[in-house]
Amino acid sequence: MSPADWRSMKDHRFIDARSLAFDRRIAARLRMEPSLIGKAADILRRWLASCAPAARPDLIEWEKLIGGPFETLLATLEGTDERSVRLRQSSPFCGILTPDERNTILKEFQARDAAAA
Repeated sequence: MSPADWRSMKDHRFIDARSLAFDRRIAARLRMEPSLIGKAADILRRWLASCAPAARPDLIEWEKLIGGPFETLLATLEGTDERSVRLRQSSPFCGILTPDERNTILKEFQARDAAAA
């Protein structure tokens, strides 16, 4: 494996780990304030109205998750399986975290990245 391949693989793992941290925090917020699901549902409706055909299947999966059992939604947000990782790339839960919550996670990962360099 070339150094460039290793860096790319490391970058993807780093991004996936950071995205998981965001979604785990989102899941915690949803447990405290389940009504926030409505905000994600609104975002999802807007995206579905104007999305590219290739994005539609993942957004429809999110639609089913948002309309389905709450625990299934939380498990997907907190999951590390292939489906959760894939769906995380099109999560309609943007805007759920406060700027302070987002910045805390971003700073934590910046520190990790700096320590690993």
